[in-house]
Amino acid sequence: MTDAGAASRSRAGKRSRGPAARSDGARQDGALKDGPLNDGALKDGPRRDGVRGDGIRQRGPREDGLRDDRPREDLPGAAPVTLQDVADRAGVSLTTASRVVSDGPRRVGRNLVSRVNQAVAELGYTANLQARAVATGQSNMVGVVVHDIADPYFSSIAAGLIDVAHSRRLLVGLSSTVGEESEREYVALMRAQRARAVILVGSRSGDQAALADLRTEIEAFTSGGGRAACVGQDLLGIDTILPENAAGARALGRALVVQGHRNFAVLAGPRGLLTAEHRLAGFLDGLAEWSVSVDKSYVIHGAFTRDGGYEAMSTVLAMGGPRPECVFAVNDVMAVGALARLRAEGIGVPGEVGLAGFDDISTVRDVYPPLTTVRLPLARMGEMAARLVLTDASPGRPRVIPVPGEVILRDSTARLPSRR
Repeated sequence: MTDAGAASRSRAGKRSRGPAARSDGARQDGALKDGPLNDGALKDGPRRDGVRGDGIRQRGPREDGLRDDRPREDLPGAAPVTLQDVADRAGVSLTTASRVVSDGPRRVGRNLVSRVNQAVAELGYTANLQARAVATGQSNMVGVVVHDIADPYFSSIAAGLIDVAHSRRLLVGLSSTVGEESEREYVALMRAQRARAVILVGSRSGDQAALADLRTEIEAFTSGGGRAACVGQDLLGIDTILPENAAGARALGRALVVQGHRNFAVLAGPRGLLTAEHRLAGFLDGLAEWSVSVDKSYVIHGAFTRDGGYEAMSTVLAMGGPRPECVFAVNDVMAVGALARLRAEGIGVPGEVGLAGFDDISTVRDVYPPLTTVRLPLARMGEMAARLVLTDASPGRPRVIPVPGEVILRDSTARLPSRR
């Protein structure tokens, strides 16, 4: 055999071994081809979309060569981070992670809490509150209804409620509405939202049918596991913070008579509103203990607002009869309106007419002259109502907590020497 023939056969043998050599790196079924795999399952490093073959999105190099340090949930197309992801990252059980994230009653060691919180921050985990509400039957929401959020009486009570709810990491859903029918609709909404509790702040009315409907809706809410309380009259069959309106007004009437006042007018608020009615009745009772009465024509009804007080005071001044020595407005915002009307008329307070209110909202301490009133601990009342419904123990029957008022005598009713 010549040297040329041997070389030719050698080259042919090498060509024939080419496909066999490649078969060591690829299956014959064509699953693997030259270049990258179709599904990227075995490709070294991240795919171009940033997802590994096992479906876990990476925070590795981006196409522009920069590292993407965003939490996984912030990456386009990423699956939401689950509580199991947090537990795996922190190296704890799912139960432990749940206790830390939900701030449950079971205590967890400080070191484990730190690890879970770090994992939450790194992964950008956010609890699915809707899913939790479905699982537990309750959300972290507390519904609060007030009659007029612009009235400092209601906003002060709401502030106390919110402070307690905030300390327990709960969300307050606040609504301002008037009347039992509107309150019933709000309670129904809170029931649909699986709210943990609902608190009604404000007076009841004399509408018995509407009151019965509201009670029925509250019973449906509580039978589903919710808790309910009110600040006002004890007429709903639930935990109640009960301002002693009649007793406070009675004490004020006595105090004003002792100061020397004898002729009175009353700005009595809306007809049918029980808070206004109780304060009027209590005030008249206090005067009667000293044999002092008020002519019915000097009992003027009006809105429970500053403008209502201004208009009611205008009515008193337009009557043309003897000017009253002292005017009692059944709430402070009406008294502020009355003070503005007296000032507009050039009538001095207390030099010509004394003026008193009820509630001791913060505003009346700063008006001139400072207003005589009956003090209720408004923010404290809100705190008390919140604690009634947010305690773990459920009472066997509704609790009623009376809140007495305190008479605060200020310059607006002081007797001046010229009037003695």
